[in-house]
Amino acid sequence: MNRAPPGVIAFFMLLAAYSGVLVLMRFFGIHGLVAFVVVAILGANIQVLKVVQFSIFPHPVALGTILFSSTYLAIDLVTEYYGTHLARRIIWLGFCCVLLFNIFMILTLGYRPIDADITDPDYGFAVETERALKSVIQPQLGLLVAGLAAYLISQHLDVWLFAYLKRRTHGNALWLRNNASAIVAALIDNTVFSLLAWRIFAATPVPWDTLVYTYILGTFSARVLIALLDTPFMYLSRRVFKHAPRYLLPVEEVRA
Repeated sequence: MNRAPPGVIAFFMLLAAYSGVLVLMRFFGIHGLVAFVVVAILGANIQVLKVVQFSIFPHPVALGTILFSSTYLAIDLVTEYYGTHLARRIIWLGFCCVLLFNIFMILTLGYRPIDADITDPDYGFAVETERALKSVIQPQLGLLVAGLAAYLISQHLDVWLFAYLKRRTHGNALWLRNNASAIVAALIDNTVFSLLAWRIFAATPVPWDTLVYTYILGTFSARVLIALLDTPFMYLSRRVFKHAPRYLLPVEEVRA
């Protein structure tokens, strides 16, 4: 797959993400959407560590945009079919899951690693694993705070604007509330994260022109395209919702 153009991989990533939202909704209802949001947020936080050169951008960019943007589709589906109250609870659930994940991983790194030279040469792989774990899951506090703040602000704005437009259009123009809420939220997400990560919490703040044109507006066009491409999936969700389960099985049936 490394030989394929990055744009092709990005297309399949987008297709897998949006299709995954509908598949989980079809078989697990609201619980599937909750699971997708949590998985997508955690996955995007790992993907962001990989930098790729796309032909449409002059400089390499970090991954994670597609997967994180797909959470807007999932949250919009919750807002559309289950209400804003539940959508906001899921946003906070995703926030708490990210915090717990980082706490668990920090405690994992807190264990003293073994010395393969002293214990057993066969455990040499553990030394490399320790280095890999530190490079992947050791959080940078500034980036973590910036990401969580941008997530909370942009997702709540998305839910509010989606619901507002639904009321104003009397439940019509699904494409309008879907695209408008996601695009505005994406701009706010880019702005808040970039401002916190690359100016306020950065050891060496980037120049303002770089912040605006590279970090805020640089990937915004791609996020607009990603938001527009989820519209067919939003309309397809109407059929999916008709067959989605409305409840979990009782505890007794699960145990059986």
